[in-house]
Amino acid sequence: MAQIKAAVTVFLLALVSAALIPLQWLAIRLSTRLQHRLPQIWHWIAIRLVGIRIHQHGKPARARPLLIAANHTSWVDIAVIGSLLPLSFIAKSEVAGWPVFGLLAKLQRTVFVNRERRSDTGRVAGEIAGRMTDGDAMVLFAEGTSNDGNTVLPFRSALLGAATRALGGGDHDVWIQPLSIAYVDLHGLPMGRQFRPHVAWYGDMELAGHLWGVFAEGAIDVVITWGTPVRVGPETDRKALAHDLEQAVRAMTIAALRENPEKPPDLTDIVETRLFSSGKKTAKAGA
Repeated sequence: MAQIKAAVTVFLLALVSAALIPLQWLAIRLSTRLQHRLPQIWHWIAIRLVGIRIHQHGKPARARPLLIAANHTSWVDIAVIGSLLPLSFIAKSEVAGWPVFGLLAKLQRTVFVNRERRSDTGRVAGEIAGRMTDGDAMVLFAEGTSNDGNTVLPFRSALLGAATRALGGGDHDVWIQPLSIAYVDLHGLPMGRQFRPHVAWYGDMELAGHLWGVFAEGAIDVVITWGTPVRVGPETDRKALAHDLEQAVRAMTIAALRENPEKPPDLTDIVETRLFSSGKKTAKAGA
């Protein structure tokens, strides 16, 4: 039955994709607002076909420009986050060449970065800043890679500079919001370390087999926790900000894995302390 379920899921996703991909291509060419909504609709349908249930704590910020800094466990993260609101992702350049996934990433207007070339960081930061100032919410998997879902790796600070670039000399605020993704249950039972690799995709795991396994089993519960958005500016210490975001996401992830979601940590107190030393003050974004 599991194999039949996986085959049916693939067939239905193919039908949905065949209907939406031409529409999205046209929406991008014509620069219509539909280009922001169609990927969200695709992800919303996909997680329901697979059997993924999302439990949200907190809310995404309404304020723009917005950069979302999240941990990364699996390719499943993209469908889960993408189903919640219109947004685009920042991904490694190799993804652009992947079968199917590369096409879907391009249609979601993903920004690709070549992490082997340090010189590419500046170009990508500028592109991200431009997209943010245009009103796009951008998602950065700040660890730079995926992991086993039981922990949070150190956040990389390089692309967080895109948030301050988005200031562009204007007088508007720029916001960064920490986001935790934690896979907690499989078929209604606690997943635990033993079964979390069923969802986690990392290391040298083969993509096609992992994809089929998720489609065959389904029945996954994931906890999404939105932290408090913080305003950043040219005076913000990028490395310190990366550390603070990492600590906030780690605390939210551990709480979710222990099935004891807590109130998301308020980073504004931490960042505010640093900004006061420069004679500036931060604020909270609306949620």
